[in-house]
Amino acid sequence: MLIDISGKCKQAICLCVHQCVILSCTRNDKDVLDIHLKLSRISIFSHPLSESDMAGRRSISALAQKQLYVLVDLDGVMADFDAHFLAKWRQKYPEEPYVALEDRKTFYLVEQYETLKEGLKPKLKSVYETKGFFRELPPIEGACNAVKEMNEMEGVEVFICSSPLFFYKYSVKEKFEWVEHYLGKDWINRTILTRDKTVVNGHILIDDNVKIKGALNQPSWEHVVFTAHYNKEMDLRGKKRLNNWTDGSWRELIMDFKRRL
Repeated sequence: MLIDISGKCKQAICLCVHQCVILSCTRNDKDVLDIHLKLSRISIFSHPLSESDMAGRRSISALAQKQLYVLVDLDGVMADFDAHFLAKWRQKYPEEPYVALEDRKTFYLVEQYETLKEGLKPKLKSVYETKGFFRELPPIEGACNAVKEMNEMEGVEVFICSSPLFFYKYSVKEKFEWVEHYLGKDWINRTILTRDKTVVNGHILIDDNVKIKGALNQPSWEHVVFTAHYNKEMDLRGKKRLNNWTDGSWRELIMDFKRRL
């Protein structure tokens, strides 16, 4: 609607609008958006908008903008756990059987290795629980650049969400060291380590584990499966799949989620 006003009336309405914006900061996004939509229907045309008025309108738009929160797993999605493990395993135990990368069939490698020979679990753990193992994981091609670019997209916030080993002596510290080395120190504040990813809030979780279980049966995020050797033939039951970081398909994936906010 159009309202022709001037003087003190205009000042009173401007003050009211300003107070609404401040108060809306304590409300949820829907409330902020409702306020923004209601205010956008009012056009005050008695005088040209001042610079401060324009700044106020921009602040309302900023408050109303939705953010997309993306959670990205580390091992198997950004860092190549399987390739690194296989190299270390064959180096340390050359006489023991191994599973070639293209033959991997299970998320937990212990499950598959135990089918080759009984009693391998202690030796397997002695490889990936060793000091330096996680810090030395090689990055998956294109992962670091893609995640950095994703975080620079308008309205997108990216966080690393990874599960440390139950034997956490080295893995916790080294995961942070890996993030700092490959993504930068600022990303330490964007790193979440948890044994239960279902309790972490977000819109998307990009993870190579097809079956993520935890305290919540219906987490806030939608699971996007990152393709790995062991999940290529698994039934995703309708879940989206991201095959790699190099062909640019992740951009369309993010834009699709943004359109649905």
